[in-house]
Amino acid sequence: MSLVLFALFVALTLWITLWASRQNKTAADYYAGGRAFTPLQNGLAISGDYMSAASFLGIAGLFALSGYDGFLYSIGFLVAWLVALLLVAELLRNSGRFTMADVLAFRMQQRPVRAAAGISTIVVSIFYLLAQMVGAGALVGLLLDVDGESAKIWTIVAVGALMIFYVTVGGMKGTTWVQVVKAVMLMTGAVVMTVWVLSKYSFNLSDLLSDAADKSGKGDKFLQPGLKYGATTVWSKLDLLSLGLALVLGTAGLPHILIRFYTVPTSRAARTSVNWAIGIIGVFYLMTLVIGFGAAALVGGKAIAAQDKGGNTAAPQLAQELGGGAGSTGGAVFLAIIAAVAFATILAVVAGLTLASSSSFSHDLFANVFKRGKASERDEVVTARYAAVVIGAVAIVLSIFARGLNVAFLVALAFAIAASANLPTLLFSLFWKRFNTVGAVAGIYGGLVAAVGLVLLSPICWGGKTDTLPKGNVDALFSETTVAPIPLQNPGLISIPIGFLCAYLGTVLSKERTDEKFAELEVRSLTGTGAH
Repeated sequence: MSLVLFALFVALTLWITLWASRQNKTAADYYAGGRAFTPLQNGLAISGDYMSAASFLGIAGLFALSGYDGFLYSIGFLVAWLVALLLVAELLRNSGRFTMADVLAFRMQQRPVRAAAGISTIVVSIFYLLAQMVGAGALVGLLLDVDGESAKIWTIVAVGALMIFYVTVGGMKGTTWVQVVKAVMLMTGAVVMTVWVLSKYSFNLSDLLSDAADKSGKGDKFLQPGLKYGATTVWSKLDLLSLGLALVLGTAGLPHILIRFYTVPTSRAARTSVNWAIGIIGVFYLMTLVIGFGAAALVGGKAIAAQDKGGNTAAPQLAQELGGGAGSTGGAVFLAIIAAVAFATILAVVAGLTLASSSSFSHDLFANVFKRGKASERDEVVTARYAAVVIGAVAIVLSIFARGLNVAFLVALAFAIAASANLPTLLFSLFWKRFNTVGAVAGIYGGLVAAVGLVLLSPICWGGKTDTLPKGNVDALFSETTVAPIPLQNPGLISIPIGFLCAYLGTVLSKERTDEKFAELEVRSLTGTGAH
């Protein structure tokens, strides 16, 4: 049944992609969907891009196993959209054309800034892709009840091949409609599960929470902070702060989110689409609370942890339980439906990430760095399609080799780079008159190197016992016994200030001034005058 539902979804999205390919006639059609999407459509697409498998499965699992501490992720992801709305969305829509680098390079020297921004975009996207595709291999293999490494490998290859097809054939139009369909499916599935769980407790949330605490085996601690992110030492408190900082600031620098602001006709539509996204995402994260605590109450923490120690199968296990339990027809049907929703979630997110990275390579690196701005629109689009194939192939190969690893470090690295390298340079470019080329390049590379370096020195790679990991990390990449030089699991608390500091120092130590260009950018970003 899961295979049938997967096949139906894939057939629908392939038809959408082929239909969209006939509408692509210019570079603006391929990169930005012709800027023809309404605020509601773009809001749904943004939601589809943002509500990844980590949001649906991971946060529900956190609630199911860690109770109250799951709020840190759900609230952090939601609050991040206020930063994007107030500081980025409208200004970015007015100032750029297709990529984040368009804004950064407007008042700077084109080649060094576009090269740095392009490299940062591709690195963030590939690491985010790895996390999604490795998760796809494990998740789909589990939900289809297929064991063995070969099943995981073929799942990764299949997801990668579909992702490449969506992007190379459909471009932004096809990818956007796939994300809209996925968002509707995900919200529908979440609403059904939420209402079903609440109905079992006569819509009394207090009874649900009490039952979840009882069944968790952790008692009242389940409903109190500190079960997962215990604030018992200075380092553990700093690690908690670092994680929250990365979650709140990372979103506004994620390339596949930023390019969505270019798909609407006006800056007002960009702002309205973010309002829609905040509403949709906010409701969704409220529902993950019910789904997660419902899984703890109806399935039980031990059963969830036995299936997946990270809790990623909490939502599917809850669906099976709601349908009648393992072995029942209803349980199999509802499990298959939620499995299809999870698969749709993964496909939509990887398509958005591939489009962002291939667009940045074509528009920033190929057209403006290698060809010095002399490439035709047709050459750009053809190069973007080739880039999507290459980036997709690289992601597939790396995901196959990484399929046995803990992918938490991949997500942490993507958010850390986005918040450390992309966000400082983007904000300084929009709001600081003195900012210049040296500052932009120093900020991007400084934040990039700091984020990568700190993750390589963290407990994610070295699993010895520390204040933040009193029991060690058995999934450490390099050593399970060596103590990490930097005890922070998330580098944001250090790498984000380094990104801002590098951008500042690079600017003040350089004599370059771009006051006139800043005045032009300021008028353009605030009013839309001269915008595409």
